[in-house]
Amino acid sequence: MTSKTRRSLTGVAGGVVLAVTAAVATPVAAVAAQDGHAATRAVLDRYQAQAGPGAAVHAGDATGSWTLSSGTARIGQNRPITATEHFRIGSQTKTFTAVVVLQLVEEGRVALDSPIGQYLPGVVTGNYDGAVITVRQLLQHTSGMVRDIRDAAPNPDGSYSLAELVRSAMDEPAQFAPGTGLGYSNVAYLVLGLLVERLTGRPVRDAITERVITPLGLTGTSFPAPGTRALADPYLPGYVGGRLGPFSFWTDGTTNTELTFWSTAGAMASTMVDLATFYRALLDGRVLSAAALAEMRRTIAPDHSYGLGLSRVNLSCGGEAWGHNGALPTGHYSITLTTDDGRYAALVTNGNVVTSRPVSIEVLDTALCEGAA
Repeated sequence: MTSKTRRSLTGVAGGVVLAVTAAVATPVAAVAAQDGHAATRAVLDRYQAQAGPGAAVHAGDATGSWTLSSGTARIGQNRPITATEHFRIGSQTKTFTAVVVLQLVEEGRVALDSPIGQYLPGVVTGNYDGAVITVRQLLQHTSGMVRDIRDAAPNPDGSYSLAELVRSAMDEPAQFAPGTGLGYSNVAYLVLGLLVERLTGRPVRDAITERVITPLGLTGTSFPAPGTRALADPYLPGYVGGRLGPFSFWTDGTTNTELTFWSTAGAMASTMVDLATFYRALLDGRVLSAAALAEMRRTIAPDHSYGLGLSRVNLSCGGEAWGHNGALPTGHYSITLTTDDGRYAALVTNGNVVTSRPVSIEVLDTALCEGAA
């Protein structure tokens, strides 16, 4: 496998290491909906040994699907992760946000290479110039905006408004001048959330639901309302902590994050089945026009791997796959990849361990390449 295949995509947030000791979970043997997939089993087991208490992959093509699970879905129990359990998808939210922006481009309501200040006057200010930063640069992480929010003021109920999140970031130093580099920015996608609200006249969670989630029948996918932290049943608990030799240190982080803080950069919940459906529909041309999808897939230097809310991974068996990954301090890490010929693979782990992420790409590469055999 090439170094490009093993490259780790950027997620929303790193794991939070807590000194809480828990018993090492007894591994659950990997289970499949059908026999075989020995190569994927082996890589998944190796991944789970570095990742959370459990990990699972759901893969397939137009002819059928299969699911493998390693470790356990819940500490203290001996149960596999299923493909229909809900979890926080982190930065996979960015692809949903980008899709809505591209739909608005198709409708002639926004132009990719126009400055964001044309649509959000007086919003991108301070250390940033809304007359220079374009919509495309926000989508492609070339705007130079700071990566994360640092000091936004919450509402009295503890939630955050998009306007306040963006306002709080305007005095942060830029990563670089617009268009001169590639620097991952959650703040850029919060600005895009404001753009969606301004152009649609709808709260962004409603816009994404009405334009993407409902039309595709993604019944396991949701954008949380302010103050909503719980996941719908059945759900995969998230754990924060880590590993030290043969010992694991985990505590439940499923509801420890106010999701409005991440909003259009990473707040959504979904399932492996729904994520595979979403990305397949996107690549099949059922969500955007061919021209808009081509814009999403137009990547840039230095490694030509990131488009507009969509990442490319070169496969060891030849060809490429497209998708995104995501992580949150809830303890969930996930990644979904699809190919133009209809193969797909979605992975989730219930422990956000940054050092394990390169192997997550290897799991999906193996699953997709098994499907091509």
